[in-house]
Amino acid sequence: MVIPYEMADIVPDVVGSVRLPRRQAGSSPQGLATTLIADYTARTRAWLPSASIVALLAETGVSPTGGRTAISRLARRGVLENHRDGRRSSYRLTRTAADELLGGGAWIAGFAAGGDSWDGSWTLVAFSLPQEANGHRRALRDQLRWLGFASLFDGLWISPDAPNPTVENRLRAFGVGAMSIFRARHVDLANTSDRSPIEAWDVAAIAHQYETFIERWRPLLPQIRTGRITGARAVATRTEVMDTYRRFPVLDPQLPIALMPADWPRGRARELFVSVYDGLAAPAEEHVRAVVARFADSPDPGIRAHTTGDLRAGAA
Repeated sequence: MVIPYEMADIVPDVVGSVRLPRRQAGSSPQGLATTLIADYTARTRAWLPSASIVALLAETGVSPTGGRTAISRLARRGVLENHRDGRRSSYRLTRTAADELLGGGAWIAGFAAGGDSWDGSWTLVAFSLPQEANGHRRALRDQLRWLGFASLFDGLWISPDAPNPTVENRLRAFGVGAMSIFRARHVDLANTSDRSPIEAWDVAAIAHQYETFIERWRPLLPQIRTGRITGARAVATRTEVMDTYRRFPVLDPQLPIALMPADWPRGRARELFVSVYDGLAAPAEEHVRAVVARFADSPDPGIRAHTTGDLRAGAA
């Protein structure tokens, strides 16, 4: 499978004051735990017994030792907070982590949901950093990729989206070197040295990612529609589809349809994601509640599966 960027570039290691786990080529125990907990408790910050988190992770193939280690590391990163009642330990998302994950969830759920209203202009970020500032250069490039930019030339990054507060606030945090951000239209020089802005993205590789996603998940639709995916399989499937689809808003920051090949698969991938993620919400929530009930006298009533509609609406 061709991945245009390293998965570590797709979600920055440091988001606000919370160190969310880096995305990898595949799903790490910490990444799976974060997605799993967020999918059923991000809006309510419900408490989950640590043993129930370990049991749910075990159903995705994470060993009990790996599950406990993942929970411990997420707590050290500031993603989870701990509560003890005698010998029983429970965890929930910290307020900062929940806010960051809900914001990210709204971004993912809203991706490709609207029409293509590109105005023909590009946002450009030009920067110059001291030669010795390699660490800052890497961090800035990671952040730009996460914000939907791609490198057209060394030190010149572009995006089809207009600047927004998130872009401005995150770039403002970099105080090293010089940086300019502006909005402009491309002038076609009609010669061999002219490079179109869309060439900053590997369009063929992105299309391959979409098609691979569609081929992987489309066969499940008949089973989901007839209620044949339940229990642990519903939870694991829902976690995996979210963990996979969340890459697309960075790989393809809603590149203008007018510049893309015919039958660009973005819309088909989104429809499939919504069908799988929302279609499994009810059976997955039922199973999570059942597993938590095995380890809690009275499971937190805040355990609720959210849909893409909930995420987009910012439901509390």
